[in-house]
Amino acid sequence: MQVLVTGGAGFIGSHACQRLLRDGHGVVCLDNLCRGRMGAVEALRAGDGGDRLAFVEGDVGDRDLVSGVLERHGVDAVLHFAALAYVGESVDHPLRYYRANVAGTIGLLEACAQARGGAGVERFVFSSSCATYGDPPEGMIPVPETCPQHPTSPYGRTKLVCEHVLREYAGARAIAGKRFGVAMLRYFNVAGSDRTGAIGEDHDPETHLIPVAIQAALGVRPGMHIFGTDYPTPDGTCVRDYVHVEDLIDAHVRVLERLGGRKDPVEVVAYNVGIGRGYSVREVLDAVRRVSGVDFEVSEGPRRAGDAVALYNDPSKLGREVGWRAGVDDLDEIVASAWRWMRAHPRGYAGS
Repeated sequence: MQVLVTGGAGFIGSHACQRLLRDGHGVVCLDNLCRGRMGAVEALRAGDGGDRLAFVEGDVGDRDLVSGVLERHGVDAVLHFAALAYVGESVDHPLRYYRANVAGTIGLLEACAQARGGAGVERFVFSSSCATYGDPPEGMIPVPETCPQHPTSPYGRTKLVCEHVLREYAGARAIAGKRFGVAMLRYFNVAGSDRTGAIGEDHDPETHLIPVAIQAALGVRPGMHIFGTDYPTPDGTCVRDYVHVEDLIDAHVRVLERLGGRKDPVEVVAYNVGIGRGYSVREVLDAVRRVSGVDFEVSEGPRRAGDAVALYNDPSKLGREVGWRAGVDDLDEIVASAWRWMRAHPRGYAGS
């Protein structure tokens, strides 16, 4: 296949590019480098199948640009990761999030509809989020796909709006008699790094719990901060489901294959992706201490706006329908893969 990976220079997107290249596919990496890293693209080019990687710098919402990319490279399928994804930032700047995430997705779909002389791109996998669920009601932990979706942050709401847009677009394709398969993957917390050490997680600013804790262990930052210690959880801190990034990408590949072999001309599916159990903030910090062998300073403060109490999923639907299961479900192993890359790249790609 020829696959367009939007946000392909980002943490998750770069791992998707790597897996697709290893599987023998051609990859077009589209990224505006607002938060993606050119260092990730260079690492991919240096790796297996790098000669099958095309990089395009640009915005996913630029319909004319994307249309040209789709036609020029004969794109068969799209993995759409490009988005702004900081919960706290979305509370402060909601319009920026709606413009990037919702308007960007609409522009991308418009370009997809025009591709192949109007036949359109037929396979589309969307990077959604567990944030679309908000605080699940009592009795719905672990979270199934049938859980009501009531996001508690603008970020979560933008992802939910995009899910609605995709469903409506699929409906229009069905009416027009055109093929289209879309899968919406609702991630829980994605962590770890490529276990060969070629690529890893590099954000600026870094807000994800595991890399922040590792930076504290490495001395890159003086310590770290816990947002909220009074949640109704066993140790008072938030609980999340952490899925290894390579397992997450394996889910994408399996879903993409399923969409290619579907019998119905139009298919819309949604799947949770996670290991199926939750770890608290304090449990994650203890794992980082065990893996690194380093203690580090931790301060505590009030809750952060938009954060849910506990989110971990029931991944059984993905297992039943696609045959996926997490290969890495041990927290220390997830942390260890991130630790190895970040210890070698304490300042990220720029410091390599």
